[in-house]
Amino acid sequence: MNKNDLIASVSDGAGLSKADAGKAVDAVFDSITGSLKGGTEVRLVGFGTFSVTRRQASQGRNPRTGEPIQIPASNQPKFKAGKGLKEAVN
Repeated sequence: MNKNDLIASVSDGAGLSKADAGKAVDAVFDSITGSLKGGTEVRLVGFGTFSVTRRQASQGRNPRTGEPIQIPASNQPKFKAGKGLKEAVN
C-alpha cells in the first residue's frame, strides 16, 4: 500500500472526499514528524510507538575500493509495533 492507496482507504472508511482524506493523512504524518523532531516519542495505544534513537559515529568501508570512511552520527526514526497490531497481523 502506498500513500495514495492509504488516502483512498481513509476516504472510503471515513466517508470523506479524497481531498479531505489526503489532508487528514498529511496532518497525521506532519504531527508525528514534528513530535519526533522535537524529541518526543509518539505512542498510539494498540498500534505502536514511534521514537528517535541516536546512532553513534562509526567507521565503515567503501565496498568498491575497500577504503575506510567515517560514517557521521545521526538520529534514526524507529517504530515498535504494539500488541494490538501484532495480534491483528498474526
